[in-house]
Amino acid sequence: MVKSILYTIHTVIIVLWIIPATVVIASTVIICSFFSRTGNGPHLLARFWANSILWVSRVKVTVTGAEKLDPDRSYIYMPNHQSNADIPLLLGQLPVQFRWLAKAELFKIPIFGRAMRGVGYISIDRSNRKSAFESLDRAARTIRNGTSLLIFPEGTRSRDGRILPFKKGGFVLSVDSGVPVVPIIIKGTRHIIPKGHFMIRPAPVTMEILDPVETAGYTRKTKDQLLERIRTILISNFENGKQES
Repeated sequence: MVKSILYTIHTVIIVLWIIPATVVIASTVIICSFFSRTGNGPHLLARFWANSILWVSRVKVTVTGAEKLDPDRSYIYMPNHQSNADIPLLLGQLPVQFRWLAKAELFKIPIFGRAMRGVGYISIDRSNRKSAFESLDRAARTIRNGTSLLIFPEGTRSRDGRILPFKKGGFVLSVDSGVPVVPIIIKGTRHIIPKGHFMIRPAPVTMEILDPVETAGYTRKTKDQLLERIRTILISNFENGKQES
């Protein structure tokens, strides 16, 4: 009972922070986007927003593996997806410039969606095949221009923490662009705010950046082999040690 009351107070405090912080920072991002050709400056503002949410949520973050990334290369980052808390975690703590390939619904949120476009994040509507392929083409151009992308290969959050089946779109993009895929293991965010829940709890989380996987040699015909390879890497590393309960 006491814990429930404390978690409720904790959640209210976070929401009271997130709403004005989102309005102020998103508005600033929109203004800055008119003066930024690359979107790098607006992305840094978005990173500040994300880290402020982690701070007010009392989330302790441990990141490993960043030394595996070459700052002069573009990548496609593919993390597992457990919780809405994955968004501020990746945005705030992945120490590189990247752009999201994110579901179209997020871009419909007032102010927030316009800010996402201002940074250069890419909307994808999986229910519309033609629109989805246009989004993948735009994403491929973004990568060829030297910018990394981040995609949740599961396409949605896992309710029980287990890694879900992967969508194929990210792997079409991977073989078309020819850049390495970087698997990322996230643990702990499911305990902050599980899918279908609204109460926010403080919890420690870890983010492990794994070795980049080269995509040279894969084609659209063999993209499923790349998909299975990345999925196997994520599952084996996620289950290495004690499985989350």
